[in-house]
Amino acid sequence: MALKDKLEAVLNVGLRVPSIMLLEILYRWDVSSFFQKIQRSSLNNNPLFQYKYLALYLHYVGYILSLVLLTLPRQHLVKLYLYVLTALLLFAGHQVSRDYVRSELDSGYEEPLYLEPLSMNRFSTALIAQLVVCTLCSCVMQTKRIWLFSAHLLPLVARLCLVPLETIVFINRFAMIFTGLEVIYFLASNLLVPYNLAKTAYRELVQVVEVYGLLALGMSLWNQLVLPVLFMCFWLVLFALQIYSYFSSRDQPTSRERLLFLFLTSIAECCSTPYSLLGLVFTVSFVALGVLTLCKFYLQGYRAFMNDNTMHRGMTEGITLLILAVQTGLIELQVIHRAFLLSIILFIVVASILQSMLEIADPIVLALGASRDKSLWKHFRAVTLCLFLLIFPAYMAYMICQFFLMDFWLLIIISSSILTSLQVLGTLLIYILFMVEEVRKEPVQNMDDVIYYVNGTYRLLEFLVALVVVAYGVSETVFGEWTVMGSTIIFIHSYYNVWLRAQLGWQSFLLRREAVNKIKSLPTASDLQLKKYNDICAICYQDMKSAVITPCSHFFHAGCLKKWLYVQETCPLCHKQLKSQSQPANATAVPAQDILPANPNPAEAGQGEPVAVAAEGDKTVTQNFPSRCKLGPISSVSGRTGPGLNSQPKDFGVETLNTRPLSLTTAALKLSCILLYIH
Repeated sequence: MALKDKLEAVLNVGLRVPSIMLLEILYRWDVSSFFQKIQRSSLNNNPLFQYKYLALYLHYVGYILSLVLLTLPRQHLVKLYLYVLTALLLFAGHQVSRDYVRSELDSGYEEPLYLEPLSMNRFSTALIAQLVVCTLCSCVMQTKRIWLFSAHLLPLVARLCLVPLETIVFINRFAMIFTGLEVIYFLASNLLVPYNLAKTAYRELVQVVEVYGLLALGMSLWNQLVLPVLFMCFWLVLFALQIYSYFSSRDQPTSRERLLFLFLTSIAECCSTPYSLLGLVFTVSFVALGVLTLCKFYLQGYRAFMNDNTMHRGMTEGITLLILAVQTGLIELQVIHRAFLLSIILFIVVASILQSMLEIADPIVLALGASRDKSLWKHFRAVTLCLFLLIFPAYMAYMICQFFLMDFWLLIIISSSILTSLQVLGTLLIYILFMVEEVRKEPVQNMDDVIYYVNGTYRLLEFLVALVVVAYGVSETVFGEWTVMGSTIIFIHSYYNVWLRAQLGWQSFLLRREAVNKIKSLPTASDLQLKKYNDICAICYQDMKSAVITPCSHFFHAGCLKKWLYVQETCPLCHKQLKSQSQPANATAVPAQDILPANPNPAEAGQGEPVAVAAEGDKTVTQNFPSRCKLGPISSVSGRTGPGLNSQPKDFGVETLNTRPLSLTTAALKLSCILLYIH
C-alpha cells in the first residue's frame, strides 16, 4: 500500500471519530434536566432558553448532522474540515486584533510606534501572528487571493497610520463584520451543496439496492466506513480521556489494587451508551485477534500468515461480550455495578481467547510431534505455549474463586477454564508419546491404542467435570432456592455437556470395537504369501512383515486397516464393503491365484490404486472418528513416505481428524444467563 493510500485510510477513520463522539455527547445529554437547571438559575429570563421544544428539535438536528458527517464521502469530509479550520483561523486572527486594540487602549499611547519600544513590540507580535493566520488560511483554501483573509489586519494598519484609538475600535468591529459577511456569502453560495450531495447519494443507493440488494449495500457501507476500526478508535480516545481526567485530578500515587479498580471503572465509564458499548466490543475483538495472531506467529513464524485460518478472527469474543452486555442490561447499571459485572464478563472473554489459542495450537503441536522436525526452537515454542495454556486457565479459576463464594454459577464460569487445562494436558501427553516413538526409531505396535486410552482418559475427566457441575446445580435447586432460570441452565448444560459427550464417547467406543472385531475376523497372511506379494501397505507405504487379507484379496497392516475402518467400512483400494464374517480355524490363507500380482518396485506403489485411498477420504465422517487418531503414524516415525503423501505433518490427518468439540454453542447458552446472577 502506497503512502498516499495509507494516509487516506487514516483520514477516513480519524475524521469520522468526532461524529461518533458527538453522538455520544448527545446521547448522554438529558434535555429535560438541563432545562430544569436553567429554570432554577438566573438564565431563566434569557429569551434563548424560553423555548424548550426548540432546543429539543435542535437536539434531534444534532443527531441528523452527526449521522450526515459519519456517512459523508471522504473527499467532501476533508473539505468540510478544511472549511472549519479556516473559520477557526479567522476567529483566532480577530482575537489577536481585539487583544491588541485592548492593550493599546490600556496604554493610551497614540504617538508613532517607533518612539515607544513597548508599543513597537506589541505591534510586531500582533502583525507576525496576523500574517501567519493569513498565510495559513490561503494555504488551507488553496487560493492566492490572500486579501480575502486579511480583514483582521485593518486595526493594525490604522494604528500604523496614527488613527485615533477610539476610531481603531470601530475599525476592528468593521473588520469583524466584514469577515462575517464573507462567511455568510460563502455559505449562501454553497447552500445547495448538501441538497445535491443528498440527491446524488439517494440515487446511488437506489441503484445499488435495485441491482445488488440491501445486503450488498450494507456490506459496501461497512467496508467504506471501516466501522470496526472507527468504533475502536473512538473507544480508545474515550478511554484515554477518562484515564487522563482521573490522573489530572489526583495528586497522590495510585497503588496496584487501585490501578486494577481504576482500569475496571474506566472501562465501565466508557460503555454507558450503545455507541461506547459497540466501541468496547470492537476493541475486544481486535485485542483477541492480536493475541491469536501473536499465538500463531509464536508457533509458526511467518508461515502462519500463509495459511491463515478465517475462523480465528476475534469476533467470537466480541459477540460474546455484546450478547452478555445486552441481555444483562450493562449500560443501565450504575458505574460500580457495571465494573463488577465487567470483571466477570472479561474473565469469560479471556477464557474464550484461551480456548481459541488451544484450537490453534493443538493441531500444530500434534503435527510437530508426528513429524521428524528436530528443531529445538520449534519444540520449545510449542511446549511453552502448551504449558502456558495449562497453567494460566487454572490460575484464573483459582483467582476468581478467591473473590467469590462457590455456587452453581461460579462453577459454570470456572468449568470452561478447567476443561481448557484438561484438553491441553491431553495434547501434551499425546505429543510426548509421539516424541517417545521418534526417539525409539521404530514404530510402537500399540501406539494407536495408547493414544486412544489417553484421549479417553482426559475426555472422561471432561465428562466428570460437566457431571459435577450438573450435580452441584441439581443439589442447589433441590435443597436451595429454585428458579426457572437455574433449572433451564441445568437442563441445557446436562444436554450439551453431559448427554452429548456421553453419546459421542459411546459411539466412538462402538466404532472402535466393531473395527477390532472386523480385523480379528480377517485372515492373517503367512510368510510365504507376504514373500509372493512383495509389496508395501497401501495405507502407510511401509514394508509389511505382517498383514491381514481382506475378502477382496488385498493386503494391509492390521493397525493401518483398523484405523481406516474407524472412518468407513470399505476396502481402501477397491472400496468393497468389509463385513464381519466368521472364519474357519484353518482359514488363515488365501489361494495364491487370488492374490494380486506383486509389485517388483515398491517405490512405484501408490501411482495406481493407492490414489483411491486419498480420494475416498471425501466420504470421511469425522464426528465418530477417535480424537487425534492419525492415518499412518508409522510413516511419520520411520520417515518413508509414498508418492501420494505429503511430507508435511498436517496431511497425516492430525488437523482433520481432531474432533475436539467446539464449546461455542454451549458457551453461548451458558454465557447468556451467567451474569443474571449479578442482579
